[in-house]
Formats: sequence, structure tokens, C-alpha cells
Amino acid sequence: MRVTILGSGSEGNALLLESGTTSVLVDAGLSHRKLVQRFAAVGRKAPENIAALVVTHSHGDHAAHASTYATRFGCPVRASEATMPSIRLKPAVQAETFTVGRRFVVGDITIHSRSVPHDAPQVALMFETKVTTVGLVTDLGHVPKGLGTFLSDCETLLLEANHDPDMLETGPYPDMLKRRVAGSLGHLSNGQAGDVLAGLAHAPKRVVLMHLSETNNSPRLARNSAEAALGHQSTELLLAQQQQPLELGAMRDRQLQLGL
Repeated sequence: MRVTILGSGSEGNALLLESGTTSVLVDAGLSHRKLVQRFAAVGRKAPENIAALVVTHSHGDHAAHASTYATRFGCPVRASEATMPSIRLKPAVQAETFTVGRRFVVGDITIHSRSVPHDAPQVALMFETKVTTVGLVTDLGHVPKGLGTFLSDCETLLLEANHDPDMLETGPYPDMLKRRVAGSLGHLSNGQAGDVLAGLAHAPKRVVLMHLSETNNSPRLARNSAEAALGHQSTELLLAQQQQPLELGAMRDRQLQLGL
């Protein structure tokens, strides 16, 4: 499965998954203009055949441009039954809800979901094909019981590492926002992301740290924490950025390139 992370952070989130004949957009926090620019930055045009836009939750940095994406790409919007009423969609947009915990299929991709704790209804997602599995877990305030089991088969894991607690505490955010970010319905710290990784029965072949705060975190701290949690595993560790896209080839393609 090819994964293109177009932006990850509080200013806007969007990514594209491609497998066989199926392309799925996840989240719509970037304007369509920025989306096109990000594709251009990796030498691509915006895809034309999008099977669905899946929205993880209703916050603006994930859902603000859902109607525009659906209209431009001619695709339905898929969101959980709890999230869909809070997304502002134009009447002409096809809205299709899914039940959390019950898998659904888009083309040749099977999508699994489970609830995670955030201050809006939020889901972790797992995208499964016949050859690989990609997990996406961001925007959660603590690690719920059973999350590791849900992610156990992921070959690629996209995981939030939002903040360093010390940087958040001494940083410029107002106290109320600090409490929200660090709270049990906020965002994962580097250490909590490490707890997720350390708790997996099998280390993924690739981990991408997501939703890093540009104010309350640093790539070095996030990477160090993840590396410590992974130990001596041979996991490829990458960091997504807010302003720059990150394109991940299919893992089998990557392994072939490394072997040449």
C-alpha cells in the first residue's frame, strides 16, 4: 500500500492510501489548493479516482474541507455515526456512516475502527489489504486498554507523538490549552507514544510519528523516545511534518530497493 502524508499537525491533516485500484483519502484539514501543492511537491498530480474520504473526527484540522474534497473528487464522505452529524457537509455531498468496531470495505481495502479518547468522538483506523496493513492513531489523550491488540498486525503504523511534557509546561500556550493538550482527552506525549510501541506484541516494520507540535515538541525528542521504546528492533522510523509531504512506497517495494 502506498501512503502519502500530505500534512500532519494542528494546521491541517490529510493523507492518501493507494492499493491496487483503490485510493482513499483520510481527513480533510488542508485546503484543496494546499492539497494540490503538496502532491506537486512529491512530483504528482492530485489523484482523480478517489473511492472515499474517511474523516477520523470533526475538529477543523481534520474535517474543515470535507465538502470541498468530496465535491472536487466526486467521492462520498465516510465517518462514524457519532462524528458525521458534526461535519458541515453540503446537501449534495454523499454522506455514509460507519459503525465503530464493525469493519467496512472500500474497493480492495478493508477498514477497521475503534474508539480512542479525545474531546470529540475519535477513531483509530486500520487499513487492510491482502498483502499489508496500515494503522493510523492520532488525536487521543491516553492509551486505552486493547489498543495494542488492535494494532498488533500493522506492518506500517502512523502514530501520534504530539508533545514533550516539559516543553508544553514551559511553553507559550495559555494554561487552559496546556491542560487540554496534556489531559486524558487531549494528545499523546512522546512518552505515551513510546508506551504504545513498547506494548505491541510485534514491532511494525515501519513507524511514522505524526501530529508533532511545532511549539511543544522537537523531532529529536520524539525520535529518541520512539527509538528507546522500540529497542533494537529493525523498525524504520520516520517523522511526518506539517508543511512538507512524506511519501511512503509500498513496504515490499522499499525492501526490494534496499536489497538491490
